[in-house]
Amino acid sequence: MDRAPQSIVSDRDSRKRWIYVLPAAFITYSLAYLDRANYGLGAAAGLSTTLKITGSQSALLASLFFLGYFAFQVPGMAYARRHSSSRIIFVALLLWGTLAALTGVIRQFWLLALDRFFLGVAESIIFPAMLVLITHWFTRAERSRANTVLVLGNPTTVLWMSVITGYLIQAFGWQKTFIIEGVPSILWAFLWLAFMRDKPSDAPWMSAQISAAIERQLAGEQLALPRIAGLREAFARGDVLVLCILYFCWSVGVYGFVLWLPTIIRAGATIGIGRAGLLAAVPYLLAVILMLLAAHFSDRSLRRKQIVLPFLVIAGLALFASFLVAGHNFWMAYGVLILAGGAMYAPYGCFFAFISEIIPKNVLDEVLALINSSGALGAFAGAWLVGLLQARTGNSRAGFLLMSGSLIASGLLMLCLPSGSITNSHRGAAQEAKSG
Repeated sequence: MDRAPQSIVSDRDSRKRWIYVLPAAFITYSLAYLDRANYGLGAAAGLSTTLKITGSQSALLASLFFLGYFAFQVPGMAYARRHSSSRIIFVALLLWGTLAALTGVIRQFWLLALDRFFLGVAESIIFPAMLVLITHWFTRAERSRANTVLVLGNPTTVLWMSVITGYLIQAFGWQKTFIIEGVPSILWAFLWLAFMRDKPSDAPWMSAQISAAIERQLAGEQLALPRIAGLREAFARGDVLVLCILYFCWSVGVYGFVLWLPTIIRAGATIGIGRAGLLAAVPYLLAVILMLLAAHFSDRSLRRKQIVLPFLVIAGLALFASFLVAGHNFWMAYGVLILAGGAMYAPYGCFFAFISEIIPKNVLDEVLALINSSGALGAFAGAWLVGLLQARTGNSRAGFLLMSGSLIASGLLMLCLPSGSITNSHRGAAQEAKSG
């Protein structure tokens, strides 16, 4: 098995990165995901009835977020490259916290549609900017685990949000719940600005010697990658196009699942919103466990494709099984939904570590933004189509079939990608740079 040099990562001062950087990134992404995903519980709690909008309009509201999220990622990352990722995240925190709280205040459909769109714009920079920050702080042998801690903000947030938000809605109504859950992002913005830095050499809590060693090792790892002259060449690469299509399909499955799972559960089991939230939380508990296990084995072996592909195919097959039994046996359908939810989240950290191993640093920021934009477009399609199918057919079976096919397709597309492993000659160059 390939293993990266461990001299730096074993240093006590170096381990401060795991204490300072990753918890801050986790909290920030968790807050972003809270303000994104609580719409599903609001919809299940009667948002359409309160605002007197149709099921199709409710599906459009859920998906407009992702249209705004799609449109501004690449220009946002270009701006962050020229300036500071940590500072643009500070501004985004203030904006999305305000817009998320306004979701509970606005009463007109068209204003709410604009609010959801601009909420997506405000959040669009967060995930790619966080992934880029991780490439500035963590080496190749650490990156899958570091990415996983970041992405754990997704299922972990949905896990506790599904429990707490359901009971907040019971106690205060869905509108006040949106306001309550928007305020923490505004407060956290100032803590983020106080201690987050763009790279080790900027951080006062890192020694100059260890900071220089980490940045030297990261620079050495870049020698293992083929050169790409600029963005035009990068965006036209076959592997980048495959990654965009793959992540589009993956996101159709994930966000159709996230946004409409509470509604699907409540309709299938005929239970209250509080219990629906509890049942909706269980798949994300499995997701947290599987993400940690996948990241551990991915960083030990440095094999990414062999981990990503089977999890996505298993998730798709589980959703297909749910399609077959939905309407006949709710609890059997719910059991395979748990498996599907865990499997579709498990390989996120491995996937983004894989991208940083085949794309060089000079274009990585914008390529990550492009791939994530494609995922946002897939999320728009998944949120809208699954909601629309639910509204038109009166059941969840067609939505399961859509999500199933999308996830299986995303897994099989991994077969079209290179291994991402570093060759011996490139590894020698990287080691020479590290020791120089």
